[in-house]
Amino acid sequence: MARTQHDHPGEQAAQDPIKLLAIRETPLSLDEVFKAVGDDAAGGTALFVGTVRNHDGGAGVDRLGYSCHPTAEAEMRRIAEKIVAAYPVRALAAVHRIGDLTVGDLAVVVAVSCPHRGEAFEACRRLIDDLKHEVPIWKHQEFSDGTEEWVGAC
Repeated sequence: MARTQHDHPGEQAAQDPIKLLAIRETPLSLDEVFKAVGDDAAGGTALFVGTVRNHDGGAGVDRLGYSCHPTAEAEMRRIAEKIVAAYPVRALAAVHRIGDLTVGDLAVVVAVSCPHRGEAFEACRRLIDDLKHEVPIWKHQEFSDGTEEWVGAC
């Protein structure tokens, strides 16, 4: 009998693959997110880290602050569930920072583990893209020239 890619139990999505979802005012940890998505049946883990950069649109950025709507974590969960339904996710984690940040600080960390690397890359990219476009988190940037702007994630 020929085996297909999904004959092995590890090829299927995990029972409860959403391991960590949070919005925090404290510094984020790569180790925490990476450990959250560890799974013996995963052959690929993709991790994305968003950091505060020193420029935007040609202007120097001194610092920024993130704020969110009270429904932001529920929206993160909705998106995570959508990713889990679309890909064979073994484990998924996403954390986003709010509050005042400086250049180099971690703003968002997401990770996905899947049976194969291609699935992990695709799921991780969709996760961060959907979080950026759909979760009500706003960024207030302060520029080196004294100007400022608000940027909405959705």
